[in-house]
Amino acid sequence: MEINNLLRMDGNIVFSIINERLRLECGSVSELVSRYELDEAELIEKMDEYGFHYDPLSNQFR
Repeated sequence: MEINNLLRMDGNIVFSIINERLRLECGSVSELVSRYELDEAELIEKMDEYGFHYDPLSNQFR
């Protein structure tokens, strides 16, 4: 699956995939967007629309 298509998917699927990548591969949202060439503002905005907010202490969206 192309992670670039991620922001077009269902919110719960996006939530799950993003948190999995944060947990297993990336130490921060900045590292995640850099690694997968995503737009950080777009990701944050989309996650906000789904009702999820990034918690830097746990390095995940909640």
